[in-house]
Amino acid sequence: MEHSKVAKLSLSPVQPSSAEGRTKEVLEAGKKSAGFIPNMYAGMANAPALLDTYLYGYGLFRNEAGFTPAEQELVFLTIARVNECTYCVAAHSFIAEAISKTPHQAIQAVREDAAIDEPKLQALSTFTRTMVETRGNPTPEELQKFLDAGYTEKNVLDIILAIAVKTISNYANHVFHTEVDPQFASKKWSPKTES
Repeated sequence: MEHSKVAKLSLSPVQPSSAEGRTKEVLEAGKKSAGFIPNMYAGMANAPALLDTYLYGYGLFRNEAGFTPAEQELVFLTIARVNECTYCVAAHSFIAEAISKTPHQAIQAVREDAAIDEPKLQALSTFTRTMVETRGNPTPEELQKFLDAGYTEKNVLDIILAIAVKTISNYANHVFHTEVDPQFASKKWSPKTES
């Protein structure tokens, strides 16, 4: 959906220099985890509980999900792609390539809504997409294909956690029309240009 057709909140991004109390505390936690204050965090900090919940869930997914870093990134990227979150597609494309070492072909395939060459990664992306699109109602056959690819039933729950986390960020970015940070600008994405 085009940004021009999506409502935009009038709340200003919260600047760390003017933040106080709980807002300042949550922004500092975000800066510690990311190394800087992403534009997404500055918008979400208008409701400190929202940013805090996001950071907490994100950390739990990163630390406890039974996926490799590359697989984690693929899950996040797939969710962002299905939700057409231009900010998160750019950010997770950058992180996938620079940090998580996700195969370039897999990153591009998700961005372009194409097939991933690696069968196990394709199964992960497909099942993640299914979980988002069906609102958590996969068919027995879809679940079995995911399990047959080498994943577990616990991994289904890990994907649900990732969907919860990305729903927070994707929806917040939609209503803020969050501008992509310079750090992620090389991976800018639009559903019009790559779908």
